[in-house]
Amino acid sequence: MEDIDPPREVAGSAKRILHDLERLGMTSDLPVLYQSTRCGAYQSAIDTLLSEGKAFWCSCSRKDLPPSGIYPGTCRNGLARGKTPRAVRLKVKGSTVQFTDLVQGAVVENLEQTVGDFVIQRADGLTAYQLAVVVDDAFQGITEVVRGSDLLKSTARQIHLQHVLGLPTPAYLHHPVAVDDQGRKLGKRFESDPLDRLPAEEAVRMALQFLGQGPPDGMRLEELWSWACAHWRTESIPAVQCIPADLSPHA
Repeated sequence: MEDIDPPREVAGSAKRILHDLERLGMTSDLPVLYQSTRCGAYQSAIDTLLSEGKAFWCSCSRKDLPPSGIYPGTCRNGLARGKTPRAVRLKVKGSTVQFTDLVQGAVVENLEQTVGDFVIQRADGLTAYQLAVVVDDAFQGITEVVRGSDLLKSTARQIHLQHVLGLPTPAYLHHPVAVDDQGRKLGKRFESDPLDRLPAEEAVRMALQFLGQGPPDGMRLEELWSWACAHWRTESIPAVQCIPADLSPHA
């Protein structure tokens, strides 16, 4: 459970997410791991990267970055006189990451050209998402990461972190995300989340259809999950990153 950013966390959201998953027939085999309990592990990884010269303290704020937002390496070789360290950045100079996504196909990214040295510990002292998920995936023995294509742009940074920390790299599958007619990802922020108003079996059936699986009509929730496990075809997932979604119950 990604609850490591208190300033942005909505009270009760973790409980609601777990409730929604349980109602849809998804429960964890193991106790749920909360990032808020893992700060020591994150700090240990950051300290290791700093001590090995793979990360560095940076004094730059967002206003110091060029219009592109790509970090130019300003503090990579040390802070300028009179500057105060704010955040910790990971070095990416010369790093090109290649991987094959199970839906989106081959991906090649030169991190120095696309993002530059990126933040792994924020100026407010909180651990950055990129480092936290990498450390947690390794801790939990994750072998396959399945998530929306809106997170595809984070994957090269996470694989680079895995390499420099000596951690295994899981397989990645980035499925399309549902968007509204304005191209915005569906979510409660835009009052577009249908989970609370749809029966569980209908929500799961719609999700399977969205992912190109074509389940039969009229199945109960348990039957849908059994059917999905027996007939799942990754190659049927649309190889696009966004799909406009009709949220009507009979879509």
